[in-house]
Amino acid sequence: MKKMYKILVTNDDGYEAKGLLSLVEALRELENVEVMVVAPANEKSACGHSLTLVRPLRFVSVGDDFYKLDDGTPSDCVYLSLSAIYKDEKPDLLVSGINRGSNMGEDITYSGTAAGAMEGVLHDIPSIAISQVMDFTNPEGDFSLAQKTIKKLVTKIRNGAFPLPEREFLNVNIPPDVSEAEIKVTYAGFRYYANDSHLHRNPRGEEHYWLGLHPLNFAPRKDKKGMSDYEAIEAGHISITPIMLDLSAYKSMDILKEWIE
Repeated sequence: MKKMYKILVTNDDGYEAKGLLSLVEALRELENVEVMVVAPANEKSACGHSLTLVRPLRFVSVGDDFYKLDDGTPSDCVYLSLSAIYKDEKPDLLVSGINRGSNMGEDITYSGTAAGAMEGVLHDIPSIAISQVMDFTNPEGDFSLAQKTIKKLVTKIRNGAFPLPEREFLNVNIPPDVSEAEIKVTYAGFRYYANDSHLHRNPRGEEHYWLGLHPLNFAPRKDKKGMSDYEAIEAGHISITPIMLDLSAYKSMDILKEWIE
């Protein structure tokens, strides 16, 4: 009997998110696949690669091989799954998503979706983060191209091997409003940020703030060959970017040595 291919799934939009359910549906259509879902009980967008260290966490079953982690982050979900569910044998693959909205450029550092994949590769598990770029005039979103894409990538990995070395993961972004698209290998673009917050007062006059949304303003990086993730999405392509966890600025090491001396 052919061995079951084990996939661990998480996200940062919460266990009820349409993107997550679309991902699970797509993966369970593949043959000889065992899909285990462990997702945050609540939305954890932009939580980054955070672990919960100040309170206990609890698995809550919401279906067959489907758990929510009570107030957990995506990194919590992966970390605890490996110690509590996969005690003897790690999953063959981890997929985080499908995120509702893009994860491109420096947004990767904020992203709970990317963080789920980061936690996976820290434990030597091949990992993919996948996000659906949204036209928010259609708040429900269409995840059909993302479903096709993840099935294609998982099948290719199963039939061959994961294409990246240790502590690197695939960051995939799907363009909106297209049913078919070419896959482009990209680098992470340069995003322009603003500081946008909105002051409100409650009936007692106490002030509180909502952090605002930034427009997606990107630019190619200087001296980089090829296409950035944002350029690929703008052209209607699927963007796939290899992301490494090593944040060392190697080009600046000699400059820093001279500065120190």
